[in-house]
Amino acid sequence: MAEDIKLTAYNVRTKEKGVPIQDAVITKTAKGAYMVQGHDGKGNKLTTLCNEEKAMNAIKAGVAKQGW
Repeated sequence: MAEDIKLTAYNVRTKEKGVPIQDAVITKTAKGAYMVQGHDGKGNKLTTLCNEEKAMNAIKAGVAKQGW
């Protein structure tokens, strides 16, 4: 699979959409959803939710770390 996997989020502080997440860690919530947490490289924290398929593909590709 030569997919180009990008994890992006909305930056609440700067009001930008599609900001790439750096040093991403994927965790599972209590209800079973997948949450991606990281930063934008400028000191702003980013968090977003994604589906299981996207989360597992990002972990396999090395884009994110598994946090559970």
